[in-house]
Amino acid sequence: MAETTAPDTAADSTVDHGDLPEVPQAGTGPTGTAAPGASVSIEDVEEAMKDVVDPELGINVVDLGLVYGLHVDEDTNLVIDMTLTSAACPLTDVITDQTEQALEGLVNDVAINWVWMPPWGPDKITPDGREQLRALGFNV
Repeated sequence: MAETTAPDTAADSTVDHGDLPEVPQAGTGPTGTAAPGASVSIEDVEEAMKDVVDPELGINVVDLGLVYGLHVDEDTNLVIDMTLTSAACPLTDVITDQTEQALEGLVNDVAINWVWMPPWGPDKITPDGREQLRALGFNV
């Protein structure tokens, strides 16, 4: 199975997908060419995911580094490997609802695979996310 990880994710942070359906890397076939019927790219999905905002911090989940991987099949079904800043986060349903709304019309179906390894840390925040947090008064 091909895996796609977020830009700042370490190479040793692979996630076991044994319980999920086989979904190749978004928009690519075995040779890296466009998959038959695929009409959405990883970039399209990632851009749409920037509309999903962490309710506590007010920063999108992509720039916070919460999205670990995006996997789209040839029927534009999406599996997202995503984590939260804490496993005890009570707002999972809010983020799930926002994700479904942000991707409506872009993909056929969305499944979020909540992952906890590697654990999220401030090192996963993108430069844009750091700038947004600094604007809110955080020292990152």
